[in-house]
Amino acid sequence: MLDPTADPPRRSSLRLLAGQALSRAAGAPLVAGNRVRLLIDGQAHFEAWAELIESARQYVLLENYLIADDVVGRRFRDLLLARARAGVHVGLIYDWFGTLGNADHTFFAPLRAAGAAVRAFNPPRLESPLGWIGRDHRKLLVVDGRIGSISGVCIAAKWLGDAARGIAPWRDSGVLIEGPAVADIESAFRESWAGMGAPLPFAPAPAAPACGEVALRVIATLPAHGAMYRLDSLIAGMAIRSLWISDAYFVGTPTYVRGLAAAAADGVDVRLLVPGNTNLPAVAALSRAGYRPLLEAGIRVFEWNGSMMHAKTAVADGRWARVGSSNLNLSSWLANCELDAAVEDIEFARQMEAQYLQDLDQATELLLKGRRPRPLAHVASNVRGGSSSRAAAGALRLANTVGAAIANRRVLGDSERGVLSIAGAALVLLAALGIWLPQLLAWPLAAFSAWLGLSLLWRRWRGPR
Repeated sequence: MLDPTADPPRRSSLRLLAGQALSRAAGAPLVAGNRVRLLIDGQAHFEAWAELIESARQYVLLENYLIADDVVGRRFRDLLLARARAGVHVGLIYDWFGTLGNADHTFFAPLRAAGAAVRAFNPPRLESPLGWIGRDHRKLLVVDGRIGSISGVCIAAKWLGDAARGIAPWRDSGVLIEGPAVADIESAFRESWAGMGAPLPFAPAPAAPACGEVALRVIATLPAHGAMYRLDSLIAGMAIRSLWISDAYFVGTPTYVRGLAAAAADGVDVRLLVPGNTNLPAVAALSRAGYRPLLEAGIRVFEWNGSMMHAKTAVADGRWARVGSSNLNLSSWLANCELDAAVEDIEFARQMEAQYLQDLDQATELLLKGRRPRPLAHVASNVRGGSSSRAAAGALRLANTVGAAIANRRVLGDSERGVLSIAGAALVLLAALGIWLPQLLAWPLAAFSAWLGLSLLWRRWRGPR
């Protein structure tokens, strides 16, 4: 992300300025002295996580958006149960909404009975009608303060696929981290925990000593925090040669899309890898409505041909890479608790680039009519010695397109006009219901208004006097 042709003093000065900008955007310092291992797909994650939990002697901290009552979820519950019975402190956070329908409170009861501390993030509350919107979308693990993991993988068997039914494993990415940066991962967990009640009853282990050469930032975002949005936008503006992105639920804001388009116009090789298959075809059509402006700007868009592309990664100029839980949409950027690792290391970036090219071998490039595909083998960086839900993403795409049409902010593409047909028909149907069956709309609206009003009065009564 820095011009390699610049003279050494100027390059050093630019690097300092870039580092300062990245730290301020991310709200996280660059921590040196780490060792980082890239994990690919669920099987590698589950085996590595299981081994770490079994090795715990002081404490295990696990935070995940979705924990399922299936063969994988039960395996990890039993691993944590064994550690708790052995006297190891166990702290577990799961997201109430993410786990809803996958596991109930009885699934976690044995852990609580064994002395493990278990909390559900943001369950429905009478005094907070819209509180469910913000979710804990993080996927982290910390063992004894010495090693940690940041990922996009949830604890559920569907990440392994189903060979008997011909369903391939989900494609996902994460990292194992050893070194001083583990303290920042643990700090993110402890802040989440303290936000839901009393803090953990045991102190963190001393910060892990330096054990490698990798520098990285642990970016723990909160609702309305916007750190990852600022960082993603900044990277789009700083990339010089390449910016390769994979995302599960891409619904870029107009500002971010313009940033990617500006990079492509400057000759940056911008690529976006997204899922090609989904169990919600109508929502997938809404998501695809946003691809045309990207293609017209010269950004290459690829759809994964496997069961599900769930990885949230980026690699820029063969020097900077991001892996974690954040998707490129407003839900992740502004509504959720997320956790990502932004790694500044040439060797790690090379691994990310190699994996990205391997992923593109199993993807189909989307092209505008009359365009021909370009070769994929070229590594543009040329380094010298390289769960939010899809429904939420589709809703954001729909709102963005309809808002642009109503306010006449920009010219809509052909694919977006199809979205307007869906939105227009839905609104006409809603109006017809309001005319012919007004009570069908009035009662739910009245109930919600009453709930919202009572919650505000409750907060006023419970607040400072």
